[in-house]
Amino acid sequence: MSIRIGIAGITGRMGRLLTEEVAAAGAILSGGLRRGEPAAPLFAASDVIIDFTNAATAGAHAAAAVAAGTPLVLGSSGLSTAQEAVLAEAARSVPIVYAANFATGVNLVLAMAERMAAALPAEQYDAEILEMHHRQKVDSPSGTAIALGRAVARGRGTTLEEAGTESGRDGHCGARGTGIIGFAALRGGQIIGEHSLIFAAGAEQIVLTHRSFDRRAYATGAVRAALWLRGRTPGLYDMKHVLGMA
Repeated sequence: MSIRIGIAGITGRMGRLLTEEVAAAGAILSGGLRRGEPAAPLFAASDVIIDFTNAATAGAHAAAAVAAGTPLVLGSSGLSTAQEAVLAEAARSVPIVYAANFATGVNLVLAMAERMAAALPAEQYDAEILEMHHRQKVDSPSGTAIALGRAVARGRGTTLEEAGTESGRDGHCGARGTGIIGFAALRGGQIIGEHSLIFAAGAEQIVLTHRSFDRRAYATGAVRAALWLRGRTPGLYDMKHVLGMA
């Protein structure tokens, strides 16, 4: 039996690519959700929903997923801690894949970042994360940059909050703190996404970089996650689970 996949935000750039990728995967497009439309009918008519709208709708769509018992793939970035808590609560009732980035390459980079951070002591190797996106992007740092920071912190046996962060250095802000994780965000043109993790020590520098040239990589990964979700037990998953790395 073919899986029925619904797309929230079907008229956007990602929505159009997702429509094509759903067809390429041999799945059935159950419908699409446009801005201002009620979510309940689409969730009820779908086996899985893929949502690439925005952070403001994440809570409502998570609630609709719970009400309909429909698994959810969420790719919206910029969720607050409170919004992530709402998502985690919804995942107690339905399976949800939530990822900062659905591109396969990015998720491999995240896995490598954690392993590298475990091998490179924070006292000797400063960790800096540089990202650049198109001029329309509204959140900063990007969700992927934050995910990189969290991967580094996990590798070092701590959390991003405990390690501490710096971003937007300007003026006489003092020397860089030891062990903190730095962020720098650039915006301009129509760059889809570039992320670099830099480990800088006194004697060497290591740079791990990923560049996205086509948003289709995100759509392909999201559809892969939707196919993987069917039949899963409730829980909050990410792309490590989908790719078999967890």
